[in-house]
Amino acid sequence: MFNWFRLNFSLSRPSKYVSIRRRIPTFCSSRIQTYWRRPPRAGRTALYLQKNSISSPAVRPVDQKRRVKVFQEDLSTRTWLSSSDSTAFCSTMRILASIVAFAAVQLAAAGTIQRRASVNDVANLGYATLNGGTSGGSGGSQTTVTTLDQLTSAVSGDSRKIVLISGRISGSAVVRVGSNTSILGQPGSLLDGVGLRVLGESNVIIRNVKISRVVADVGDALGIQEAHQVWVDHVDLSSDRDHDKDFYDGLLDITHGCTGITVTNSRLHDHWKGSLVGHSDSNGSEDTPMTVTYANNWWHNLNSRTPSFRFGHGHIFNNVFDANADGINTRDGAQLLVENNVWTNPAKQKPLYSTDGGFAVARGNDFGGGENTAPAGNFNSPPYSYSLQSTTTTRSNVPNTAGQNLSF
Repeated sequence: MFNWFRLNFSLSRPSKYVSIRRRIPTFCSSRIQTYWRRPPRAGRTALYLQKNSISSPAVRPVDQKRRVKVFQEDLSTRTWLSSSDSTAFCSTMRILASIVAFAAVQLAAAGTIQRRASVNDVANLGYATLNGGTSGGSGGSQTTVTTLDQLTSAVSGDSRKIVLISGRISGSAVVRVGSNTSILGQPGSLLDGVGLRVLGESNVIIRNVKISRVVADVGDALGIQEAHQVWVDHVDLSSDRDHDKDFYDGLLDITHGCTGITVTNSRLHDHWKGSLVGHSDSNGSEDTPMTVTYANNWWHNLNSRTPSFRFGHGHIFNNVFDANADGINTRDGAQLLVENNVWTNPAKQKPLYSTDGGFAVARGNDFGGGENTAPAGNFNSPPYSYSLQSTTTTRSNVPNTAGQNLSF
Protein backbone atom coordinates (compact mmCIF):
# COMPACT_ATOMS: atom_id res chain seq x y z
CA MET A 1 0.00 0.00 0.00
CA PHE A 2 1.18 3.53 -0.66
CA ASN A 3 1.40 6.26 1.91
CA TRP A 4 3.24 9.45 1.11
CA PHE A 5 6.64 10.82 1.99
CA ARG A 6 6.34 14.56 1.60
CA LEU A 7 9.31 16.91 1.38
CA ASN A 8 8.56 20.51 2.27
CA PHE A 9 11.62 22.66 1.56
CA SER A 10 11.37 26.38 2.40
CA LEU A 11 14.15 28.99 2.26
CA SER A 12 13.80 32.28 4.13
CA ARG A 13 15.45 35.32 2.56
CA PRO A 14 14.92 39.01 3.34
CA SER A 15 11.34 39.77 2.24
CA LYS A 16 11.19 36.61 0.12
CA TYR A 17 10.34 32.98 0.59
CA VAL A 18 11.17 30.17 -1.80
CA SER A 19 9.18 27.01 -1.25
CA ILE A 20 9.69 23.68 -2.97
CA ARG A 21 7.01 21.09 -2.19
CA ARG A 22 7.03 17.65 -3.72
CA ARG A 23 5.72 14.24 -2.80
CA ILE A 24 6.83 10.73 -3.66
CA PRO A 25 5.40 7.33 -2.70
CA THR A 26 7.11 5.26 -0.05
CA PHE A 27 6.25 2.52 2.39
CA CYS A 28 5.96 4.80 5.41
CA SER A 29 3.24 4.97 8.04
CA SER A 30 3.44 8.74 8.35
CA ARG A 31 4.82 11.81 6.66
CA ILE A 32 8.03 13.61 7.41
CA GLN A 33 8.04 17.35 6.84
CA THR A 34 11.31 19.24 6.53
CA TYR A 35 11.44 23.01 7.00
CA TRP A 36 14.33 25.36 6.30
CA ARG A 37 14.15 28.97 7.48
CA ARG A 38 16.14 31.80 8.98
CA PRO A 39 15.33 32.25 12.71
CA PRO A 40 15.00 35.72 14.25
CA ARG A 41 18.71 36.09 15.03
CA ALA A 42 20.44 37.45 11.94
CA GLY A 43 23.25 35.53 10.30
CA ARG A 44 22.07 32.00 11.12
CA THR A 45 20.41 29.45 8.93
CA ALA A 46 18.59 26.78 10.87
CA LEU A 47 16.86 23.50 10.22
CA TYR A 48 14.60 21.11 12.03
CA LEU A 49 12.51 18.03 11.29
CA GLN A 50 8.92 17.53 12.34
CA LYS A 51 6.86 14.35 12.11
CA ASN A 52 3.28 14.67 10.95
CA SER A 53 0.83 11.75 11.17
CA ILE A 54 -1.94 13.20 9.01
CA SER A 55 -3.47 10.19 7.27
CA SER A 56 -5.09 11.81 4.25
CA PRO A 57 -2.91 11.65 1.12
CA ALA A 58 -4.19 15.00 -0.14
CA VAL A 59 -1.57 17.76 -0.40
CA ARG A 60 -2.88 20.90 1.21
CA PRO A 61 -1.97 24.40 0.03
CA VAL A 62 1.00 26.09 1.68
CA ASP A 63 0.21 29.16 3.77
CA GLN A 64 3.66 30.70 4.26
CA LYS A 65 2.52 33.52 6.54
CA ARG A 66 0.77 31.19 8.92
CA ARG A 67 3.67 28.76 8.87
CA VAL A 68 6.18 31.47 9.75
CA LYS A 69 3.99 32.58 12.66
CA VAL A 70 3.96 29.04 14.03
CA PHE A 71 7.73 28.87 13.71
CA GLN A 72 8.14 32.06 15.73
CA GLU A 73 5.87 30.81 18.49
CA ASP A 74 7.61 27.45 18.74
CA LEU A 75 11.32 28.35 18.45
CA SER A 76 12.06 27.23 22.00
CA THR A 77 10.82 23.72 21.25
CA ARG A 78 12.94 23.13 18.15
CA THR A 79 16.38 21.59 17.88
CA TRP A 80 18.36 23.92 15.64
CA LEU A 81 21.49 23.00 13.70
CA SER A 82 24.66 25.08 13.74
CA SER A 83 25.45 27.42 10.86
CA SER A 84 28.15 25.15 9.42
CA ASP A 85 25.96 22.07 9.69
CA SER A 86 23.11 23.95 8.09
CA THR A 87 25.25 25.03 5.13
CA ALA A 88 26.24 21.45 4.35
CA PHE A 89 22.73 20.18 4.91
CA CYS A 90 21.22 22.85 2.68
CA SER A 91 23.50 21.88 -0.18
CA THR A 92 22.41 18.28 0.17
CA MET A 93 18.77 19.29 0.39
CA ARG A 94 19.00 21.29 -2.85
CA ILE A 95 20.22 18.18 -4.67
CA LEU A 96 17.59 15.99 -3.04
CA ALA A 97 14.84 18.46 -3.84
CA SER A 98 15.80 18.37 -7.51
CA ILE A 99 15.68 14.58 -7.53
CA VAL A 100 12.34 14.55 -5.75
CA ALA A 101 10.94 17.18 -8.09
CA PHE A 102 11.86 15.09 -11.12
CA ALA A 103 10.40 11.94 -9.55
CA ALA A 104 7.20 13.75 -8.63
CA VAL A 105 6.69 14.99 -12.17
CA GLN A 106 7.28 11.52 -13.58
CA LEU A 107 5.26 9.58 -11.00
CA ALA A 108 2.45 11.91 -9.96
CA ALA A 109 1.69 13.93 -13.07
CA ALA A 110 -1.57 12.07 -13.49
CA GLY A 111 -2.63 12.53 -9.86
CA THR A 112 -2.62 10.01 -7.04
CA ILE A 113 -0.43 7.04 -7.82
CA GLN A 114 -2.49 3.90 -8.26
CA ARG A 115 -1.67 0.35 -7.29
CA ARG A 116 -1.28 -1.87 -10.32
CA ALA A 117 -3.73 -4.72 -10.82
CA SER A 118 -4.45 -7.13 -13.63
CA VAL A 119 -7.63 -7.21 -15.69
CA ASN A 120 -7.49 -10.99 -15.26
CA ASP A 121 -7.38 -11.02 -11.44
CA VAL A 122 -9.78 -13.43 -9.75
CA ALA A 123 -11.36 -13.35 -6.29
CA ASN A 124 -8.78 -14.16 -3.62
CA LEU A 125 -10.69 -13.88 -0.35
CA GLY A 126 -13.92 -14.86 1.31
CA TYR A 127 -16.99 -16.67 0.11
CA ALA A 128 -16.35 -15.65 -3.51
CA THR A 129 -13.41 -18.07 -3.57
CA LEU A 130 -15.64 -21.10 -2.93
CA ASN A 131 -17.73 -23.21 -5.31
CA GLY A 132 -15.22 -22.99 -8.12
CA GLY A 133 -14.20 -19.41 -7.33
CA THR A 134 -15.05 -16.14 -9.04
CA SER A 135 -13.10 -15.29 -12.18
CA GLY A 136 -15.51 -12.91 -13.89
CA GLY A 137 -14.47 -12.23 -17.46
CA SER A 138 -10.85 -13.26 -16.97
CA GLY A 139 -9.38 -14.36 -20.29
CA GLY A 140 -12.30 -12.99 -22.29
CA SER A 141 -12.66 -10.13 -24.75
CA GLN A 142 -11.74 -6.64 -23.52
CA THR A 143 -13.68 -3.43 -24.21
CA THR A 144 -13.35 0.17 -22.98
CA VAL A 145 -16.55 2.20 -22.65
CA THR A 146 -17.10 5.94 -22.28
CA THR A 147 -20.89 6.31 -22.62
CA LEU A 148 -23.96 4.87 -20.92
CA ASP A 149 -25.11 3.13 -24.10
CA GLN A 150 -21.70 1.53 -24.58
CA LEU A 151 -21.65 0.35 -20.96
CA THR A 152 -25.15 -1.12 -21.16
CA SER A 153 -24.31 -3.06 -24.29
CA ALA A 154 -20.86 -4.20 -23.20
CA VAL A 155 -21.87 -5.79 -19.87
CA SER A 156 -24.91 -7.67 -21.16
CA GLY A 157 -24.98 -11.36 -21.99
CA ASP A 158 -23.20 -14.36 -20.55
CA SER A 159 -20.07 -14.50 -22.69
CA ARG A 160 -16.76 -14.05 -20.89
CA LYS A 161 -15.81 -10.36 -21.08
CA ILE A 162 -13.79 -7.57 -19.46
CA VAL A 163 -15.28 -4.07 -19.55
CA LEU A 164 -13.21 -1.04 -18.56
CA ILE A 165 -14.98 2.21 -17.67
CA SER A 166 -13.14 5.35 -18.73
CA GLY A 167 -14.03 8.91 -17.74
CA ARG A 168 -17.35 10.14 -16.37
CA ILE A 169 -20.58 8.47 -17.41
CA SER A 170 -23.68 10.36 -16.28
CA GLY A 171 -27.32 9.45 -16.43
CA SER A 172 -30.27 8.16 -14.46
CA ALA A 173 -30.35 4.41 -14.93
CA VAL A 174 -29.41 1.04 -13.50
CA VAL A 175 -27.38 -1.16 -15.84
CA ARG A 176 -27.96 -4.93 -15.80
CA VAL A 177 -24.76 -6.98 -15.64
CA GLY A 178 -24.53 -10.43 -17.23
CA SER A 179 -22.67 -13.48 -15.97
CA ASN A 180 -18.96 -14.07 -16.56
CA THR A 181 -18.22 -10.35 -16.52
CA SER A 182 -15.47 -8.20 -15.04
CA ILE A 183 -16.30 -4.49 -14.79
CA LEU A 184 -13.19 -2.45 -14.02
CA GLY A 185 -13.03 1.30 -13.44
CA GLN A 186 -10.06 3.15 -14.84
CA PRO A 187 -8.43 5.72 -12.50
CA GLY A 188 -10.66 8.77 -12.18
CA SER A 189 -13.69 7.13 -13.77
CA LEU A 190 -17.16 7.74 -12.33
CA LEU A 191 -20.71 6.51 -12.78
CA ASP A 192 -22.74 9.59 -11.83
CA GLY A 193 -26.38 8.72 -11.24
CA VAL A 194 -25.83 5.33 -12.87
CA GLY A 195 -26.07 2.13 -10.82
CA LEU A 196 -25.18 -1.50 -11.51
CA ARG A 197 -27.41 -4.51 -10.88
CA VAL A 198 -26.41 -8.17 -10.83
CA LEU A 199 -29.76 -9.98 -10.96
CA GLY A 200 -29.94 -13.75 -11.28
CA GLU A 201 -26.39 -13.95 -12.64
CA SER A 202 -23.16 -15.57 -11.48
CA ASN A 203 -19.39 -15.19 -11.74
CA VAL A 204 -19.16 -11.39 -11.73
CA ILE A 205 -16.30 -9.11 -10.68
CA ILE A 206 -16.79 -5.38 -10.05
CA ARG A 207 -13.52 -3.60 -9.22
CA ASN A 208 -12.31 -0.03 -8.88
CA VAL A 209 -15.70 1.35 -9.89
CA LYS A 210 -16.86 4.64 -8.39
CA ILE A 211 -20.62 5.23 -8.22
CA SER A 212 -22.35 8.30 -6.84
CA ARG A 213 -25.81 9.83 -6.47
CA VAL A 214 -28.10 7.09 -7.76
CA VAL A 215 -31.60 8.23 -6.78
CA ALA A 216 -34.12 5.88 -5.18
CA ASP A 217 -36.48 6.02 -8.16
CA VAL A 218 -33.71 4.38 -10.19
CA GLY A 219 -32.47 1.86 -7.62
CA ASP A 220 -29.42 1.03 -5.55
CA ALA A 221 -25.94 2.18 -6.41
CA LEU A 222 -24.94 -1.48 -6.53
CA GLY A 223 -27.64 -4.13 -6.24
CA ILE A 224 -26.93 -7.87 -6.08
CA GLN A 225 -30.01 -10.11 -6.19
CA GLU A 226 -30.46 -13.87 -6.69
CA ALA A 227 -26.78 -13.91 -7.65
CA HIS A 228 -23.89 -16.21 -6.89
CA GLN A 229 -20.11 -15.85 -6.88
CA VAL A 230 -19.70 -12.07 -7.00
CA TRP A 231 -16.55 -10.20 -5.98
CA VAL A 232 -16.84 -6.47 -5.24
CA ASP A 233 -13.41 -4.94 -4.71
CA HIS A 234 -12.01 -1.40 -4.40
CA VAL A 235 -15.33 0.27 -5.21
CA ASP A 236 -16.28 3.74 -3.98
CA LEU A 237 -19.98 4.23 -3.27
CA SER A 238 -21.51 7.50 -2.04
CA SER A 239 -24.11 10.21 -2.47
CA ASP A 240 -24.69 12.95 0.12
CA ARG A 241 -26.56 13.59 3.36
CA ASP A 242 -28.18 16.80 2.12
CA HIS A 243 -31.42 15.16 0.97
CA ASP A 244 -34.12 13.22 2.82
CA LYS A 245 -33.11 9.67 3.74
CA ASP A 246 -35.40 8.23 1.05
CA PHE A 247 -34.11 10.42 -1.78
CA TYR A 248 -31.46 7.75 -2.40
CA ASP A 249 -31.78 4.03 -1.74
CA GLY A 250 -28.97 1.71 -0.63
CA LEU A 251 -25.33 1.91 -1.60
CA LEU A 252 -24.83 -1.86 -1.67
CA ASP A 253 -27.78 -4.22 -1.24
CA ILE A 254 -27.36 -8.01 -1.31
CA THR A 255 -30.73 -9.76 -1.32
CA HIS A 256 -32.86 -12.71 -2.46
CA GLY A 257 -30.69 -15.66 -1.53
CA CYS A 258 -27.30 -14.51 -2.80
CA THR A 259 -24.37 -16.81 -2.04
CA GLY A 260 -20.62 -16.56 -2.53
CA ILE A 261 -20.45 -12.77 -2.19
CA THR A 262 -17.23 -10.99 -1.13
CA VAL A 263 -16.87 -7.22 -0.60
CA THR A 264 -13.27 -6.11 -0.05
CA ASN A 265 -11.16 -2.94 0.05
CA SER A 266 -14.17 -0.73 -0.63
CA ARG A 267 -15.33 2.65 0.62
CA LEU A 268 -18.96 3.36 1.53
CA HIS A 269 -19.55 6.92 2.67
CA ASP A 270 -21.67 10.06 2.88
CA HIS A 271 -25.04 8.39 2.54
CA TRP A 272 -28.10 7.47 4.58
CA LYS A 273 -28.33 3.72 3.90
CA GLY A 274 -25.10 1.76 3.63
CA SER A 275 -25.40 -1.97 2.94
CA LEU A 276 -28.35 -4.31 3.39
CA VAL A 277 -28.17 -8.11 3.40
CA GLY A 278 -31.65 -9.62 3.23
CA HIS A 279 -34.48 -7.26 2.38
CA SER A 280 -37.43 -8.59 4.42
CA ASP A 281 -38.17 -10.24 7.76
CA SER A 282 -40.55 -12.61 5.94
CA ASN A 283 -38.08 -13.90 3.35
CA GLY A 284 -36.21 -16.42 5.47
CA SER A 285 -36.85 -19.43 3.23
CA GLU A 286 -34.97 -17.77 0.38
CA ASP A 287 -32.39 -15.82 2.38
CA THR A 288 -31.20 -18.31 5.00
CA PRO A 289 -28.55 -19.80 2.63
CA MET A 290 -26.94 -16.37 2.03
CA THR A 291 -23.17 -16.10 2.53
CA VAL A 292 -21.33 -12.75 2.50
CA THR A 293 -17.82 -11.64 3.43
CA TYR A 294 -16.95 -8.00 4.21
CA ALA A 295 -13.21 -7.41 4.66
CA ASN A 296 -10.91 -4.38 4.72
CA ASN A 297 -13.64 -1.84 3.95
CA TRP A 298 -13.98 1.76 5.15
CA TRP A 299 -17.44 2.84 6.25
CA HIS A 300 -17.88 6.49 7.21
CA ASN A 301 -20.54 9.16 7.58
CA LEU A 302 -23.40 6.71 7.11
CA ASN A 303 -26.74 6.90 8.89
CA SER A 304 -27.75 3.22 8.92
CA ARG A 305 -27.10 -0.29 7.57
CA THR A 306 -23.41 -0.60 8.37
CA PRO A 307 -24.39 -3.32 7.54
CA SER A 308 -27.87 -4.61 8.38
CA PHE A 309 -27.76 -8.39 8.03
CA ARG A 310 -30.81 -10.71 7.94
CA PHE A 311 -30.60 -14.50 7.88
CA GLY A 312 -27.63 -16.36 6.44
CA HIS A 313 -23.97 -16.26 7.48
CA GLY A 314 -21.67 -13.25 7.36
CA HIS A 315 -17.98 -12.79 8.06
CA ILE A 316 -17.02 -9.19 8.83
CA PHE A 317 -13.35 -8.54 9.56
CA ASN A 318 -10.71 -5.80 9.43
CA ASN A 319 -13.20 -3.05 8.60
CA VAL A 320 -13.02 0.54 9.84
CA PHE A 321 -16.24 2.28 10.90
CA ASP A 322 -15.89 6.05 11.32
CA ALA A 323 -18.54 8.42 12.69
CA ASN A 324 -21.57 6.45 11.56
CA ALA A 325 -25.00 6.77 13.15
CA ASP A 326 -25.47 3.01 13.29
CA GLY A 327 -23.54 -0.21 13.80
CA ILE A 328 -23.69 -3.81 12.61
CA ASN A 329 -27.24 -5.06 13.14
CA THR A 330 -27.60 -8.85 13.11
CA ARG A 331 -31.22 -9.83 12.51
CA ASP A 332 -33.66 -12.68 11.97
CA GLY A 333 -31.40 -15.56 12.88
CA ALA A 334 -28.33 -14.28 11.04
CA GLN A 335 -25.06 -15.78 12.27
CA LEU A 336 -22.15 -13.34 12.05
CA LEU A 337 -18.45 -13.70 12.80
CA VAL A 338 -17.12 -10.21 13.57
CA GLU A 339 -13.34 -9.95 13.96
CA ASN A 340 -10.68 -7.26 14.40
CA ASN A 341 -12.81 -4.34 13.26
CA VAL A 342 -12.36 -0.77 14.50
CA TRP A 343 -15.01 1.82 15.41
CA THR A 344 -14.47 5.50 16.12
CA ASN A 345 -17.27 7.63 17.57
CA PRO A 346 -19.82 4.81 17.43
CA ALA A 347 -23.24 6.45 17.46
CA LYS A 348 -25.43 5.58 20.44
CA GLN A 349 -22.60 3.33 21.63
CA LYS A 350 -23.95 0.35 19.67
CA PRO A 351 -21.28 -0.84 17.25
CA LEU A 352 -22.67 -4.41 17.23
CA TYR A 353 -26.24 -5.22 18.26
CA SER A 354 -29.43 -7.04 17.32
CA THR A 355 -32.93 -5.62 17.00
CA ASP A 356 -34.73 -8.88 16.26
CA GLY A 357 -33.11 -12.20 16.94
CA GLY A 358 -29.74 -12.20 15.23
CA PHE A 359 -26.47 -13.56 16.60
CA ALA A 360 -22.76 -12.79 16.49
CA VAL A 361 -19.42 -14.14 17.59
CA ALA A 362 -17.18 -11.12 18.24
CA ARG A 363 -13.41 -11.44 18.61
CA GLY A 364 -10.57 -8.93 18.78
CA ASN A 365 -12.60 -5.83 17.94
CA ASP A 366 -11.96 -2.25 19.05
CA PHE A 367 -15.46 -0.96 19.72
CA GLY A 368 -14.25 2.58 20.35
CA GLY A 369 -15.90 2.81 23.75
CA GLY A 370 -19.12 1.22 22.57
CA GLU A 371 -20.52 -2.12 23.64
CA ASN A 372 -21.39 -5.33 21.84
CA THR A 373 -24.95 -6.26 22.82
CA ALA A 374 -25.64 -8.90 20.15
CA PRO A 375 -26.54 -12.35 21.49
CA ALA A 376 -23.69 -14.84 21.22
CA GLY A 377 -23.81 -16.98 18.10
CA ASN A 378 -22.27 -20.25 16.98
CA PHE A 379 -20.50 -19.22 13.76
CA ASN A 380 -16.87 -19.55 14.80
CA SER A 381 -15.00 -20.42 11.62
CA PRO A 382 -15.72 -19.71 7.94
CA PRO A 383 -15.08 -22.42 5.32
CA TYR A 384 -12.06 -20.66 3.79
CA SER A 385 -8.61 -19.54 4.88
CA TYR A 386 -7.86 -15.91 5.72
CA SER A 387 -5.38 -13.77 7.66
CA LEU A 388 -6.36 -11.18 10.25
CA GLN A 389 -4.66 -7.82 10.72
CA SER A 390 -4.47 -6.30 14.17
CA THR A 391 -6.89 -3.49 14.93
CA THR A 392 -3.95 -1.06 15.01
CA THR A 393 -2.88 -2.06 11.51
CA THR A 394 -6.49 -2.02 10.33
CA ARG A 395 -7.01 1.50 11.66
CA SER A 396 -3.83 2.71 9.94
CA ASN A 397 -4.12 0.91 6.62
CA VAL A 398 -7.74 0.56 5.58
CA PRO A 399 -8.64 4.27 5.09
CA ASN A 400 -5.57 4.62 2.87
CA THR A 401 -6.22 1.55 0.73
CA ALA A 402 -10.00 1.29 0.41
CA GLY A 403 -11.80 2.68 -2.60
CA GLN A 404 -10.89 3.46 -6.18
CA ASN A 405 -7.09 3.31 -6.22
CA LEU A 406 -6.21 0.60 -8.73
CA SER A 407 -4.90 0.92 -12.26
CA PHE A 408 -4.99 -1.73 -14.95
